[in-house]
Amino acid sequence: MVQRHYWIDLVEDTWERRSVIWLSGVRRAGKTFLCRGLPETDYFDCELPRTRQALRDPQSFLEDHKGRRIVLDEIHRLDNPSELLKIAADYYPETRVIATGSSTLGASAKFRDTLAGRKAEVWLTPMILSDLSDFEHTDLGHRFLSGGLPPFFIDPHLPEREFQEWVDAYWAKDIQQLFRLERRQSFAKFAELLMVHSGGIFEATRYATACEVSRGTIANYLAVMEATFLAHVIRPFTSHRPTEIVLAPKVYAFDTGFVCYHRGITNLRGEDMGLLWEHFVLNELHGRLQTRDVHYWRDKRGHELDFILAKRSRPPTTIECKWSANDFDPANLRAFRRLYPEGDNFVVAHDAPDAYSRDYDGLRVRFVDLPALIQAAGASA
Repeated sequence: MVQRHYWIDLVEDTWERRSVIWLSGVRRAGKTFLCRGLPETDYFDCELPRTRQALRDPQSFLEDHKGRRIVLDEIHRLDNPSELLKIAADYYPETRVIATGSSTLGASAKFRDTLAGRKAEVWLTPMILSDLSDFEHTDLGHRFLSGGLPPFFIDPHLPEREFQEWVDAYWAKDIQQLFRLERRQSFAKFAELLMVHSGGIFEATRYATACEVSRGTIANYLAVMEATFLAHVIRPFTSHRPTEIVLAPKVYAFDTGFVCYHRGITNLRGEDMGLLWEHFVLNELHGRLQTRDVHYWRDKRGHELDFILAKRSRPPTTIECKWSANDFDPANLRAFRRLYPEGDNFVVAHDAPDAYSRDYDGLRVRFVDLPALIQAAGASA
């Protein structure tokens, strides 16, 4: 059995802080596999009728498992899942509980309490860099093309049919059970277009016309996709200066494999690597920093930076993603630093295993590989 060491350690560390963990992540990211690999942990699948029957009386169930480590997989199948987790947090703090779902905790009306202050959250993203070592397959090209869902990644052949089967399951089990949306064809068309245009500026009107729905419906679809981790909405960093883009977000699909599938990419070309690397860097930031608080920057003259990390009371950190460090042009960064002079500047490139710095007329830029970027970003978080 593959041990996903980073994620196991993250769960164990999180349990030290809180007795209840909400483990979320997109369908087939490996939540069940991860939970079954936790030592000395009792596993309960809430999709099974007998499990739901056993959990009808939460207090009795928790009393029977007092002091144990418990997994409640697909907990949204219960009638009132938040009640059980609230009782566990308040009255059984010595019992360690991890509940899983394919959406953010408050996405479903079934969760009548978001358990603020009672639980910690762990977001299991598609496979990050350390996962590649755990699976003993470190070829980034394979990771880009097959994606970061473990069943797809370990398949020696490109699982094209499985991509569509995944979309069908996503609609049936995530969307219908949690949100009960109508107009499947419009929703599916929107999802397909997001994959094709992943990483671009989001314009609701364009999608509304193509999907034959209103702008309001498109906004609702996007909110649902964000809550279920299918899409990541990257909002602009701005201090509302007149020269900056302040409203239009960029939207990224959750996984490089699905981007390749929907774009018809079956063999990687040189021109594909930059965009896929950008997606992979974003996924690494999400997984290792456990946050969606990532922005981009663009001004009205077309200058743009890939990602901005901005913490309160700290100057913004810029991140430019380049498959090759030689592709970096400092023009966009210069435009940004004229407005925001303070902060660190990183170019993250796959061919920069040994970090180094360059000075561009007083503008200092650090060239790093992905592990070094995460180490620097984590230290400043």
